[in-house]
Amino acid sequence: MYVCLCNGVTDKAIREAVDGGARSWREVRESTGCATQCGKCACVGKALTHEAVVTTMVEASQDLAYAV
Repeated sequence: MYVCLCNGVTDKAIREAVDGGARSWREVRESTGCATQCGKCACVGKALTHEAVVTTMVEASQDLAYAV
């Protein structure tokens, strides 16, 4: 789905930015251009960023191996 119509940013692009290493709304905004025009998409973009970061962190924590 399109999140930012001004710059053509999709929810997939936001998730890809997080997968690429972005860990904050500022980093996602800089890499995608989301919310740099009119800003009406900022709330949705922030929510998607938060969701993607949490998901990425949970997946990363499950990959940890502990020596016994």
